[in-house]
Amino acid sequence: MLTSSSQALAGAAGSAPVQTFEYSVGGATMKVPTGCMFSHIIRGKGKKITYQNAGVDCAFVGALSSGFCNWRIDFTYADTDNRTYRTSRGATHAQCKIDPMRNNSPQTLPRYGKACAHLHVNGVRRVSQCHHITK
Repeated sequence: MLTSSSQALAGAAGSAPVQTFEYSVGGATMKVPTGCMFSHIIRGKGKKITYQNAGVDCAFVGALSSGFCNWRIDFTYADTDNRTYRTSRGATHAQCKIDPMRNNSPQTLPRYGKACAHLHVNGVRRVSQCHHITK
């Protein structure tokens, strides 16, 4: 949870497991095994975000896979009624990468709600992680 007091800076970090899945790239079947976590870090004060990053870390068998091909990371922002009002869509990266990562620009949100990061692989959203932005 991202919270703020009168002078304090706040932040949050969270992770969600990437479930095992298969997908096809150029006729080859790719498999993402267990052992990967999608992490989302956010820092700031109130509605002001000074730093935001999301990425995948893999261990054990997951670290031995070919990684994630045709991936992108999006950041979305929703109000307290869960209506998404802003999306920062990341670039799609054709190369396969075991540890995809993206930073987002500092910004001030117009309202409280939540900030989420989403990992898409081959056009399909595979995992999300969110933080609530509150007073």
